[in-house]
Amino acid sequence: MELHGPIGVFDSGYGGLTVLAELRAKLPQHDFLYFGDNARAPYGNRSFDVVYEFTLEAVKFLFDQGCPLVILACNTASAKALRTIQQKDLPQIAPNNRVLGVIRPSTEVLGERTKSGHVGILGTVGTINSGSYPIELAKFAPTVEVHQHACPMWVPLIENQQYEHQAGRLFIEEDIHAIMGRHAAIDTILLACTHYPVLKQQIEALVGPKVQVVAQGAIVAEKLKDYLVAHPEIEQRLTKTAKTSYYTSEAPHVFDQKASYFLKQEVTSKHHSF
Repeated sequence: MELHGPIGVFDSGYGGLTVLAELRAKLPQHDFLYFGDNARAPYGNRSFDVVYEFTLEAVKFLFDQGCPLVILACNTASAKALRTIQQKDLPQIAPNNRVLGVIRPSTEVLGERTKSGHVGILGTVGTINSGSYPIELAKFAPTVEVHQHACPMWVPLIENQQYEHQAGRLFIEEDIHAIMGRHAAIDTILLACTHYPVLKQQIEALVGPKVQVVAQGAIVAEKLKDYLVAHPEIEQRLTKTAKTSYYTSEAPHVFDQKASYFLKQEVTSKHHSF
C-alpha cells in the first residue's frame, strides 16, 4: 500500500525557505515538510561525492516521514546529486516516489526572459563549477550566452544577517560588478541559490532598471503545480490539510529563530541527526 503524506522540501540551509514560501502560496491546501541540514551547511564548497551522500540521506529521511515527492530546494544539491538519485537510487529505494530539483524549472523559462540573449548566473561555488546551468539552458535556449559568477560570501552574509552592514554591502557590490563586467549586453540575472532572493532588492538597485533579476521560488512553484496536473498518480498521494512541519539537523532553537526571520512568521521545528 502506497503511503500518503506531505511534499518534502530539502535544503542544506535556510534558503530553501524562500522556495517553500512560494510553494505554499501556489499550493495552499497541500501539506509540506521542510528539512534543513543546517548542522552540515553550507554545501556550496563541498565535493560532488559528499553533497550526493548528504542529499541522499535527506531524501531517505523525507521518504521515511511519508513524503511521496521531494523537492531539492537547493541548487548545489540539484547540481551535484539530483541526477544520480533519480537514475540510480530511486529505482532501488522508492520506485514510485519522485525527487525534483530547481535547476531545470529555472532554465526552462530563462531563455524567454532575456531579450539580448545574454544571461548572468549567480550561485555558490559548487553550483557554478558544476556547469549545470549552461548545460541545461543549452537544451531549452541554445542561442543564449551564459555568464556565470560564484558568490561564496553571500550565504554566510544572509544567514548571519550581515548583508545590510557596510562590509556585507561591499562584498555584494563587488560580485555584481564582476558579473556585469562579463558582458555589456547582460539583461537578465538568475539568482541560482535559494538564499539569494533575500538580496533581490539590493541587487536590483545595483544593476538598474534595464536588468531583470529573477528569483527561483515562483518559477519552481508554478512548474510544480503543472507537474502535479500532469502526474495525478503523485498528486493523489499528497495530503491536503494546509499543514507545514519543520525538521533541522541543527539545534531547533537556532533553526527556529533564523527560519522565523526568513518566513516572517513563528516556526517551531524538531531535531533530526544522521
